Amino acid sequence: MSRAVTDLLSILDLEQLEVNLFRGQSPKSGWQRVFGGQVIGQALVAATRTVEGRHPHSLHCYFMLPGDPKVPIIYEVDRIRDGKSFTTRRVLAIQHGQAIFAMSASFHVEEDGFAHQAEMPKVPGPDELPSEEEVKGGLILKMPEPMRTYYERERPLEIRPVEINRYLSREPGEPRFHVWIKTTGRLPDDPAIHQCVLAYASDMTLLDTSLIPHGRTVFEPEIQPASLDHAMWFHRPFRADEWLLYAQDTPSAGGARGLSRGLIFRQDGTLIASVAQEGLIRERRR
Repeated sequence: MSRAVTDLLSILDLEQLEVNLFRGQSPKSGWQRVFGGQVIGQALVAATRTVEGRHPHSLHCYFMLPGDPKVPIIYEVDRIRDGKSFTTRRVLAIQHGQAIFAMSASFHVEEDGFAHQAEMPKVPGPDELPSEEEVKGGLILKMPEPMRTYYERERPLEIRPVEINRYLSREPGEPRFHVWIKTTGRLPDDPAIHQCVLAYASDMTLLDTSLIPHGRTVFEPEIQPASLDHAMWFHRPFRADEWLLYAQDTPSAGGARGLSRGLIFRQDGTLIASVAQEGLIRERRR
């Protein structure tokens, strides 16, 4: 297991302070604020630890204040309902005495029923795309400085964008983005860990998709990006340490906000999760 994956699992392994009360830490990465996916993943861990025998099928989140990576985050779980088929939890993330994030999550017993799914887009597979080693060896020299810093840092997730050339120019593109993602090391077999890791990963490229029609990226210093809300639905079993296709599109942007959607597929074409997010994409005025 890579050191970055070990660090990710450590970040998701919350400390229990009291019944319904947990404490999470941030990585010592030098970031000025807490990564949104980290708070989503940690909040889901906190909620999951108050539920037995059921897995989450949906979560809905609001980001209210930027997180401070220098201090721990306290997660307070409200056990709203334990029903025969569904369990509902609400989680508040607190720093400096203020709520910085709120999440509602629903858990469901396993049931049989009607089934259908969207078809996976026909795009090149991960083995047909440049690996991160190949990107670092060539393409990275053509990327802007913030992108180079991103790729040079050791990370727990490998990301292989299908439309990687969008980072090499400011040409407006079609309003869609496809990336293959997986952890850089094997994860434990517990399905809850894979769900929490995917929740963490689901925030990594989604907001950036809303800038593609404008030929811009969240890595530009002139862009002020921030996740505002985030929703996710889990459909079928998966492993986050195996390649998953994150097929994203952006139906609308306006008022300094961009809306992006994503469907996540296993490599065999099975749809395993859906995501939607609205985020701030404000252009800083000089």
